[in-house]
Amino acid sequence: MTLFDPAEAEAPTGPTRRLRLTVAYDGSGFHGFARNVGVRTVAGTLTEALARHLGHPVDLTCAGRTDRGVHAQGQVVTLDVAADRVTRDDDLTALVRAVNRMCGPEVAVRDPALVGDDVDARFSATARRYRYLVWNHPEPDPFSARTAWHVPRPLSLPALRLGCDPLIGEHDFSTFCRRPKGREVEASLVRRVTEAAWHDDGDGRLRFEVEASAFCHQMVRALVGTLVAVGLGRMAAGEVRAAMDARDRSRAGDLAPPHGLTLWTVRYGDWSSVPDA
Repeated sequence: MTLFDPAEAEAPTGPTRRLRLTVAYDGSGFHGFARNVGVRTVAGTLTEALARHLGHPVDLTCAGRTDRGVHAQGQVVTLDVAADRVTRDDDLTALVRAVNRMCGPEVAVRDPALVGDDVDARFSATARRYRYLVWNHPEPDPFSARTAWHVPRPLSLPALRLGCDPLIGEHDFSTFCRRPKGREVEASLVRRVTEAAWHDDGDGRLRFEVEASAFCHQMVRALVGTLVAVGLGRMAAGEVRAAMDARDRSRAGDLAPPHGLTLWTVRYGDWSSVPDA
C-alpha cells in the first residue's frame, strides 16, 4: 500500500471553503507554533495531519505564534479546504476525530466551523487573552512542573496587584518586548491592555490573566518576570510605570520561563475560542 505524502499532493483546483478550528496543545515538546524546517512544531504537526486527512496541502493562519514551550487552550487557526471534503456536518466531525487521533494528546482540535472567506485567524481577532501560572511554594510540585513557574520565595500578592495598575490602557510596551528583527521600518510596539490581574487560587497557586488587542514578542513573559520581581521586593510597584515610560528593555525584569504561559482564548466579535474566559 502506498502511503499518502502531503509534500507530493496537489492543491485543490476546484472550489474551497474556509475552515476555522480551535487548537489546544502542550507546548513542552515543540519548538513553538510556527512551521520550521528540521524541528518539531505545532503547525508542522497539525498541517501534516490535516493534509493527510483532506488529501491536499493546507496553509494555516494562526491567531498568535507562540514560542517554544508555550501552551495553548484556545489557539485559533483558519485554512482553506476543498469544498467537496466538507459538504456535511459529519465531514467536520470526521476531520476532528482523524486529526486528534494523529496528533493527540499533545495537540487537539475542536469546534470546527465553516466561515466566510474574509475570516482570518490573525487579522479578524479583536483580543487575545494569556494566562500565566506560578507555583509559589518552597518545594516543587511535580504535577504542575510542565505548566507553572516554580518560585520558592514568598511573593507579596498586594505588590503583584499594585504593579499591574500602570499596564492598563494604551501604552508603548517597548520595555517589555523583543524588538522585531530584519525590518527596515520600526514596528510599533504600542498595545492596548484591557485587563491585567493576579489571582490567588489557593495552596500557593497564583494566576496572572492579561488581555489585549494584540501582544508583541515575549511581552507577557517580560511582564510576568517584572511583576514577580516586584512581588519578591526586588523592584517597587511604582517602578513599573517608570520602566515602561523609559522604553528600555534593560529596565524590565528577567523573562519568565515559557512553560508557565498559555494562550488562553482569542476573541472575534461575538465568538471566543474559550467562551467562559
